[in-house]
Amino acid sequence: MPTNPDEPYYCSQQINIPPQLPDILKQFTKAAIRTQPKDVLAWSAAYFRSMSKGETPPVKERLEMPVATQKTDTGLTPGLLRVLNRQLGPKKQVPLSLIEEKWNDLALPKEQFDDMVRIGSFGGDVEWNKFFALCASTLGETISDAMKTVCEILTADPDGGPARIPFQLFKDIYQYLAQIDGEISQQQINEVFSYLKYDVDKQDGYVQPRNFLSPECPKLSAA
Repeated sequence: MPTNPDEPYYCSQQINIPPQLPDILKQFTKAAIRTQPKDVLAWSAAYFRSMSKGETPPVKERLEMPVATQKTDTGLTPGLLRVLNRQLGPKKQVPLSLIEEKWNDLALPKEQFDDMVRIGSFGGDVEWNKFFALCASTLGETISDAMKTVCEILTADPDGGPARIPFQLFKDIYQYLAQIDGEISQQQINEVFSYLKYDVDKQDGYVQPRNFLSPECPKLSAA
């Protein structure tokens, strides 16, 4: 019995547990385990906010294991970049404020976001593929590494497949990164495209990492 006579008395029959609650909590727990958020409370708020709006939540597809050759000082990982691309990629043009919101949901470093805004001279509405390309460039040592990451994330092939993307998409992103780099001549860019055209024609207009990582392919980075 309650010690305070004015305190309402509850019994198990009076407590209504929504039938969806166990499954919602189960899915949330699995998502948190896969994503391993740095700030669990902030991420949880972003997760349920996205779910309530019918938007893509900030959830990794699988638990991401550290890679020895991957930069670890940026905070960004291929898995987190996949999350951002699933949330923002379909929009093509994205308000910079929305990119920042999704970035903060994943507790990624503000300094890195500010650096990319400065490097890309972004403001207002942003072409997502350009911001995405700069993100990919932080995950490796060379433009070849960046383009490999781009292919692996943007491909429609299953995991472990050839990671093909349309050649025009490859050209647009590589040309942009080469422009940002500032040390890659247009002649070198054209030589890369010319070399890859032979493989692309045999692959129904698609290019894959093994094509531009071939020793015979002209270097994507400045000589």
